[in-house]
Amino acid sequence: MRTRDELVSRFFRYVAIESQSNGHSASLPSSPGQFELASLLAEELRMLGVEDVVLDEQAIVTGVKRGTRPNAPRIGFIAHLDTVDVGLSAIIRPQILRFEGTDLCLNPQEDIWLRVAEHPELLAWPGEDIIVSDGTSVLGADNKAAIAVIMTLLARLDAQGAHGDVFVAFVPDEEIGLRGAKALDLARFACDFAYTIDCCELGEVVLETFNAASAEIVFTGVSAHPMAAKGTLVNPLLMALDFVSHFDRKDTPECTQDRQGFFWFKELVAHDSKATLNVLIRDFDAAEFERRKQQLLAITALVNAHYPSGRVECRLTDTYHNIGRRLRDDSRPGTLLFQAFDALGIERKRIPMRGGTDGAVLSARGIPTPNFFTGAYNFHSRFEFLPVSAFEKSFEVAGMLCKLAAQDEALADR
Repeated sequence: MRTRDELVSRFFRYVAIESQSNGHSASLPSSPGQFELASLLAEELRMLGVEDVVLDEQAIVTGVKRGTRPNAPRIGFIAHLDTVDVGLSAIIRPQILRFEGTDLCLNPQEDIWLRVAEHPELLAWPGEDIIVSDGTSVLGADNKAAIAVIMTLLARLDAQGAHGDVFVAFVPDEEIGLRGAKALDLARFACDFAYTIDCCELGEVVLETFNAASAEIVFTGVSAHPMAAKGTLVNPLLMALDFVSHFDRKDTPECTQDRQGFFWFKELVAHDSKATLNVLIRDFDAAEFERRKQQLLAITALVNAHYPSGRVECRLTDTYHNIGRRLRDDSRPGTLLFQAFDALGIERKRIPMRGGTDGAVLSARGIPTPNFFTGAYNFHSRFEFLPVSAFEKSFEVAGMLCKLAAQDEALADR
């Protein structure tokens, strides 16, 4: 089977399993489909001759493909099992359409179109096969394209020549706080450095991410009947709106770009006695990140003072940190990645990721883990699409990393 066909076949097989994560669940994994996918991958890994395959009760799968170069650096690849919940269907129906320069009809029954005027990034792929959903769901290239790349790599690695040990990990619930990477037993993923393959168009490389935290703001009011509300009622919904009004309206995701940070007021749930506001905090700069958290606490105190018979509580939780801090201390994986791009003639497009990957968690835990492209566009959207030739290039980069690492034993860190 051609590499292209295997990549596509695997991708279609993996997206057929519903594995949308559930942010309202505290369990790991947060949804049963992730365990179903993990079980399939564990079995496929064993069939590919991968050793030490472990599937634990948290749907974390690990294994190692032993190499013929024992002194080569041990490379790891990690991908996440879950797809994101953005209010669309959890059922993904992928299809391949040929882009000939005009709008693509994703779903004639629902009249859903991927239009060039709205998505001019399509114009870079004339005459190309494009994988899309039917417009009722995300495509799931985030992150099942990466799973397909890694599994195809393991299936073909020995035939590509000498390589060192290659470790693999598939983890749940990346989309809801990188939970799986935080629970990963690093003794089972004993690599010198690793790579995530997550998001991004052809050639994009991520060596820095946001610092990220979340805040749960709880507003406790005083309920009262309108007959006796004067001077007594404290409306928690209005407390929450008052709280939000103290922030710059342009300090938000939709008004910022590049390395600008933001507050994202994500969810508000309220009733007569209590309201809960969820806020995401993001900034590339560590000092600004801390300032933003202090700003939340200061506004909490301010609103508390304004409502003496009510109460406002702010619960802050760090989610991940900028991988750039770890990669500045250990340049090996970034250097090797650029060498792989150069060997394949792929233009480097280094970007600051306005988000996070499992690599942010691994980097903080001591395994430097940059990210490179799957080749897909428009993640977290019904208009997500994956050019097949870009998908192939992602696979080629993964293979070249293993090849180059086997040739440079000095990269190993014993």
